[in-house]
Amino acid sequence: MTQPSYWPKAKRALASADPTLARIIRRHPRVALVSRGDAFATLARSIVGQQISVKAADAVWGRLAKACETLTPRAVLRRRATTLRACGLSDRKVEYLRDLAEHFATGRVDPRTLESMDDEEVIECLTDIRGIGRWTAEMFLIFNLLRPNVLPLDDLGLLKAISLHYLDGESTQALLKREGRARIERLAASWAPWRSVATWYLWRSLDPVPVEY
Repeated sequence: MTQPSYWPKAKRALASADPTLARIIRRHPRVALVSRGDAFATLARSIVGQQISVKAADAVWGRLAKACETLTPRAVLRRRATTLRACGLSDRKVEYLRDLAEHFATGRVDPRTLESMDDEEVIECLTDIRGIGRWTAEMFLIFNLLRPNVLPLDDLGLLKAISLHYLDGESTQALLKREGRARIERLAASWAPWRSVATWYLWRSLDPVPVEY
């Protein structure tokens, strides 16, 4: 697993720019974002985790890993739909996971090519896969490619943390609307070019156990 080389610099810059983040960073001195380096597994895990709790997603992922023995695109494609459903996946997630595996197995998605793309190009490429929207592509940018300046405006955890620490508990539903998004973007302007790092620490303020994809 790889920690970003920019992490110490980003922490210093954010702590200097934002007193709220400075307090959160001080409370989490020995944890950092890491990448597992496996593009397919990162995206597959994001699909598994859609619309369910982290605990439930971990349980499904464990059963899927056991069923596939080695979690590769071709291993997923060799498993029957009934086997995948038995792991706890819905019919729709089985379709999404197979489409993802097909994209990787045929070379339509090449991890080496993704590394050379800018953030929006990666998002455009990945959202061509069924079941992968902008949020999942942004999680890939953060957790696999370790891109430093991603601000996932659809992430409910980020919105909850911003509401708690900056907006006196304002409804996250309000923050999903256009005006709410504009407010968050203005708030996050001082975090650039380290908005991924700010997001990660705001997640930590809600859950001290780091999420990994």
